[in-house]
Amino acid sequence: MATNLSIDTELLDTALKAGGLKTKKDTVNLALKEFIRKRKTAEILTLFGTIKYDNDYDYKEARRR
Repeated sequence: MATNLSIDTELLDTALKAGGLKTKKDTVNLALKEFIRKRKTAEILTLFGTIKYDNDYDYKEARRR
C-alpha cells in the first residue's frame, strides 16, 4: 500500500538516529509498533483493581486435587 504522508523531517531524523535503524520505513514501522504496544499496555492497566477475588478460596486445597 503506497502512502504519501507529510512527516516532520527533523522528528523522523531524530527517531532514525535514536532507533539505530537504517531506513525511514523501518523507523516509522517500529514507531507504530511501539505506539500500539504502549496503548494496549495502558488499556490493560485500567483493568487493575477491577477483579473481585473470593476470600474463601483455598488455593492450597486446589493444589491437592
